[in-house]
Amino acid sequence: MMKKIVNGLAKKMLWLAALILCSTLRIRKSNSAFFEEHRKGHKRSVIAFWHGSMLVGWFLHRPQKGAPAAALVSQSEDGEILSAVLARWGYDLIRGSSHIGGKEAMQLMTGAIDDGKSLCITPDGPTGPRHRMKMGAVRAAQRAHVPLFLVGIAARRKKTLKSWDQFEIPMPFSRIDVQYSDPLSVPDHLQNESLDLFLAEAQDQLAALSTKAEQAVR
Repeated sequence: MMKKIVNGLAKKMLWLAALILCSTLRIRKSNSAFFEEHRKGHKRSVIAFWHGSMLVGWFLHRPQKGAPAAALVSQSEDGEILSAVLARWGYDLIRGSSHIGGKEAMQLMTGAIDDGKSLCITPDGPTGPRHRMKMGAVRAAQRAHVPLFLVGIAARRKKTLKSWDQFEIPMPFSRIDVQYSDPLSVPDHLQNESLDLFLAEAQDQLAALSTKAEQAVR
């Protein structure tokens, strides 16, 4: 009973607490011109950031006027709380993962992009392994013919939880560094081993961006 009460309160209030916290952060972006120009032009994309740094990732890429966005959220109990936050932030929610509802989730992801929305995704979620990209972001970008942006995020002062993703909660007014990749195009002809190679290279690039962000806030 107590857990249900806590979860209920979290669903109702967490979105506001998270919004207030993130609004205090001192965020510096690097190599974001391609992404910002793409977004201001109301163009669609797939945006990927690690599960552990997703609080800032969701905040930065939340929907804006003329730039709607969808979010892939797992069907887990934790996903219910996250869904409540993202819904209040204006995201169109897609429930599923590579483990649960994977095929249906892919159809919904590409459908959301076809409807004019960008797609935000944590490619190592919902259960890890940490910093190991699954195929969803790459395949969605390929099938919808939109660019993939990789986003490395780091906070100077933060609380790191003892969870599989080492979830990070930035401290109020902390300095945040955000590193964007250039837009990545996933060619239609890639499949099987060649698509796996593209995924591995994207994973390495996202890891490098994250390391660069970490070094910038030290």
